[in-house]
Amino acid sequence: MTDFLEYADIYLKTFWYIALPVSLIFLIQAIITFSGISSDIDTDSEVHLDGDGLFEYFTVRNAINFLLGFSWGGICFYPHISNKLLLVFFAVLSGLVFFIAFFHIIQQIKKLEENNSFNPLNTIGKEGEVYLKIPANGKGKVQVSHNGSVHELEAISDSLLMETGTKVTIVDVLENNILLVKPLV
Repeated sequence: MTDFLEYADIYLKTFWYIALPVSLIFLIQAIITFSGISSDIDTDSEVHLDGDGLFEYFTVRNAINFLLGFSWGGICFYPHISNKLLLVFFAVLSGLVFFIAFFHIIQQIKKLEENNSFNPLNTIGKEGEVYLKIPANGKGKVQVSHNGSVHELEAISDSLLMETGTKVTIVDVLENNILLVKPLV
């Protein structure tokens, strides 16, 4: 392998010298990301110069992704493109494709980290429907849609009988997550 690089063109040497360490770093990043360790360790190492706009894309991860595409693109195109300026252009283009693709993948993975656990307090002010009749001084059940899912919760009203199918507004959440409801006006 050293003989190959010793007599290789400067462009091919450069692509190989970039590709080998960057591939190793990329592999380590991938293992850390998919093993879940990245929640404890910030693998993005983001350099926020301004915090917003164009600078949010300047991260170590994105630099590694660009260099991975650049170097391996250059190695793959080297035997087929003799014009060195065109070779570098296609290597840069490959780097940009890798950058955009992996940036999009990481953004999708980060969306999976959202906490979508249900909290009855988030239903205050929302509309629901009586599922099991609410007696004048007793408990019934209402169905409330929240974040795309329907929840069935115990409910009481201010001394009003509410029949099944009555549209209600959630006024408050009492002890033991029992909803206080009133008829929808």
